[in-house]
Amino acid sequence: MIKSSELILNPDRSVYHLNLKPEHIANDIIFVGDPERVSKITKHFETVEFSTQKREFKTETGIYKGKRISVQSTGIGPDNIDIVMNELDALVNIDLNTRELKPNHTALNIVRIGTSGSLQADIPVDSWVMSKYAIGLDNMLRSYLIEEHSDSELEDAFISHTNWDTRKGRPTVVSCNETLENKIYSEKFYKGFTGTAGGFYGPQGRVVRLNIQDPELNYKMDTFNYNGTRMTNLEMETSAIYGLGKLLGHNCLSLNAIIANRVVGEFSLNPEKTVNELIAYTLDKLIG
Repeated sequence: MIKSSELILNPDRSVYHLNLKPEHIANDIIFVGDPERVSKITKHFETVEFSTQKREFKTETGIYKGKRISVQSTGIGPDNIDIVMNELDALVNIDLNTRELKPNHTALNIVRIGTSGSLQADIPVDSWVMSKYAIGLDNMLRSYLIEEHSDSELEDAFISHTNWDTRKGRPTVVSCNETLENKIYSEKFYKGFTGTAGGFYGPQGRVVRLNIQDPELNYKMDTFNYNGTRMTNLEMETSAIYGLGKLLGHNCLSLNAIIANRVVGEFSLNPEKTVNELIAYTLDKLIG
């Protein structure tokens, strides 16, 4: 039995942070960061049967072209993903009344639709990126037994190329789910490594008033190439989604609308259009 201190439930038996019960979610879930983006997706639905929000975690479940889909906002960062992934898994794989594991495992299909900045001059604003691999720079996944699901050779290559300071912990490389990759991919997407940072400023090489540990790290990441696969973008969630997805047995894929190019210093003139087009594309691929 899982102790009440380890899996916290609200008085109505919903999971603590997400405020959800098992019947509230579909097996196909779209992740977004911003709670306000949830309704920008569910406005495409024929019906919305359920909606709730607690803190930054907003969930809506409804029907799109006959398919039941949930949309979940995660907020920003790997720590939030740790909460969302564990609590969603509990909804489908733990009996919340007995606190025992269910005898049959349920695998969720999780697709993140995010925004990001490109790390390559030839990946322009208003393009889309599919994260073939995620490189976790934040160390959150090292709290778990991730080694079975991470790629140590890729990690070693990245550490060597960037002269990574091991005081920050060992980067973690995890791949996407191939089934979802094949279902959603088209030539509209660039593919590569997505870096997941533990913060927005210093961890992503931004200098405002504080000096950072390695001012050349962004350049080193930009030039990392492993057998033809390059770093495409830098954000704050994907490696946590991929790693916890592998550990918990869920199928995960991360897509990003590129709204900035940090190499050439450009920002999209119409980022909402780029995001909305990616949303419409993803919804139709999910029902295919």
